[in-house]
Amino acid sequence: MSVQAEAIVPRTAGAVIRDYLELSKARIVMMVLITTAAGYAVGATSFDAILMVHLMLGTALVAGGTNALNQWWERELDARMARTRNRPIPSGRMSQRNALVFSTAISIIGTVWLALAVNPLAAFLAFATLASYLFLYTPLKTRTTLCTIIGAAPGAVPPMIGYAAATGVVDAASWSMFGLMFAWQLPHFLALSWIYRDDYARGGFEMLAVHDRAGARVARHAFVWSVALFAISLVPYWLGISGVVYLAAAVISGLAIIAASIIFARTLSMKSARQLFMGSNLYLVVVMALLVAG
Repeated sequence: MSVQAEAIVPRTAGAVIRDYLELSKARIVMMVLITTAAGYAVGATSFDAILMVHLMLGTALVAGGTNALNQWWERELDARMARTRNRPIPSGRMSQRNALVFSTAISIIGTVWLALAVNPLAAFLAFATLASYLFLYTPLKTRTTLCTIIGAAPGAVPPMIGYAAATGVVDAASWSMFGLMFAWQLPHFLALSWIYRDDYARGGFEMLAVHDRAGARVARHAFVWSVALFAISLVPYWLGISGVVYLAAAVISGLAIIAASIIFARTLSMKSARQLFMGSNLYLVVVMALLVAG
């Protein structure tokens, strides 16, 4: 199935806006902003509302542009998959040209905005996220199952952007948040990829779940990364950037994710995979909130 011809039917302004929000994956952008704000809160000695607004706007533009460029790049693959074929480009609701112009424009504007209104380091980290996601992770998705681990790196940078905005540096505290986000993404995405393994196979993606349809290897990897997440989540406390409340939450939440990964490994069911996926979402909200609270 190929991307439909670019004869776009006139649509209402609200529908067009919704398509651009879908193209930029607004819900994922919101998660990026939450983790970016957490990084800022950890690094800031005092709250600067103006700086925070610039940080959020610039980061949202770069994150949205990255997601939109990814959809433009993978438009033919998205057309093959049930869960993505109704996206704006493969469905024919948006032209490839408009998607490319929009995504490129907001990516450039966001990067420049961060450089001028926040600081060059935050802008560099945002641009590095975009570049590694598009030019390393995206092409590798159809070439090697290692793409999942490689793709976790750009996904782990947003807290560093926020921390750099507050401090102007990248240090051990910043890297500890990177490590937390990196490890979190693996059980989270492994569960998701197994749920949609048939779709990923149709799209031609080289996910571990595509080659391990029963799920035993996927579940083992999810368990290993859940244990790694538990260990890495203790580092912020060890560094002194969080308190005992965070430590208790990290331990309890981490053990819950490990338990969910064990249940997934034992049952290899859609229900347990979804529980691991949804549990990882809740984990991130709880841990980030208490990391900010100290």
